[in-house]
Amino acid sequence: MLKLFRTTTFRLALILMALFGTAAAGAIGYIYWQTNVLLSRQLEQTIEAEIQGLAEQYRAGGMLNLAKTVANRSLTPGNSLYLVTNASGQRVAGNLTSISQDLWNSVGRVEFVYDRPGQKGTESRLALASVFRLTGGFRLIVGRDIEDRRVFERVVRSAFFLGLGFMALVGLGGGWVVSRSLLTRIDAVTEISRTIMTGDLSGRVPVYGSGDELDRLSENLNVMLERIEQLMVGMREVSDNIAHDLKTPLNRLRNRAEAALREKGGAKPYREALERTIEEADDLIKTFNGLLSIARLEAGTAGEAKEEIDVGALIQDVVELYEPAAEDKGMSLTANAPKGVYLTADRQLIGQALANLIDNAIKYGSDDDVGGAIHVSAAEIDDVIEITVSDNGPGVLEKDRKRILKRFVRLEESRSRPGSGLGLALVAAVAYSNGGEVRLDDNKPGLSAVLSLPRKTNHNGTVGTQ
Repeated sequence: MLKLFRTTTFRLALILMALFGTAAAGAIGYIYWQTNVLLSRQLEQTIEAEIQGLAEQYRAGGMLNLAKTVANRSLTPGNSLYLVTNASGQRVAGNLTSISQDLWNSVGRVEFVYDRPGQKGTESRLALASVFRLTGGFRLIVGRDIEDRRVFERVVRSAFFLGLGFMALVGLGGGWVVSRSLLTRIDAVTEISRTIMTGDLSGRVPVYGSGDELDRLSENLNVMLERIEQLMVGMREVSDNIAHDLKTPLNRLRNRAEAALREKGGAKPYREALERTIEEADDLIKTFNGLLSIARLEAGTAGEAKEEIDVGALIQDVVELYEPAAEDKGMSLTANAPKGVYLTADRQLIGQALANLIDNAIKYGSDDDVGGAIHVSAAEIDDVIEITVSDNGPGVLEKDRKRILKRFVRLEESRSRPGSGLGLALVAAVAYSNGGEVRLDDNKPGLSAVLSLPRKTNHNGTVGTQ
């Protein structure tokens, strides 16, 4: 419970309740004050009008006329109060039956309590009156019953405090409910974060489907966790693959160096061993450079030199570069380079991705070491540029198509053909950095690799707007 009271939501609810209560109290107080002023003014005006009327009667006919007028007015039901007494305090006329000695001795405007018959016997009521001393020791009291006004004030005060109390209860209750609901969701996020800190990246923040800001935050956190898990799994796979794939060439380097040391044929064997060692070292450097490029692309630190690319011209350039390699294997390499199709991206990276796809098709796009056809095309579909490299080779089973986009994955178990297993992984990284994707489809026969990219992208890989 104390944890709930310490939450920001509960404190915010208390602050809002205090602000609203202050505003409500000020508004009610102002209305009450203005109402009281209005009633007091009306009361004063009514009493003053009564006094003016009686003063005219007194000036016109003296005490006798005044007493007669007071007697007549006292017969009219209402809240008006009158009393005329002689010098000894005896009532001459009026509807006040008795007065206190303090009221008798007073002069001017006075509040007093008087008794009058009621439904439950005699009741005490509050009145406001003006007391005048006339010639001959006579007294004139003219006033109004203000008990209803006092009851009104009492009701307003009671309603004010009851309303504030009710508002406080509702505010506290609402703050408790909202804080409890929010705290439950925050605790779920905290629990997931603790699970992740233990090394379990499979946990996800629950989404309640309300569509509020917490749900949106949870969705973004889940996307982030999904990406982190992918990166961590990829890192573990890279570590395992590096240990497996780089161990063999390193062992070859070492064995070749040892063999060269054992040779006694002079400089020629040493030279041949050094040349083969340099070749192996170059392959290792290429592998590490490929890994570094993929890491930079996935981290978003590469591919920031974006420019408008003529996709048709780029395809033509890369195809011309790989035509000799395709001819050496007896394969045909053709292109359908459309005009007027442009893409905003890093030209070098897109060219590298296209080159990797064509190189992969040349290596694996035929059933044997000769023959086969490769076709490269491009099309614009709803602001998305699709570059397709298709061949008529053996293709790839559907269950393996996503797997071969990962680092060091090679479906050729013998691994007799050259390559490090990073070509398609680099293509996938280029697509990701540009907010696109790579699809591997069945070409019937063969494989169709589709590099799909938004026509305009921001530096972080998200789709841009115009």
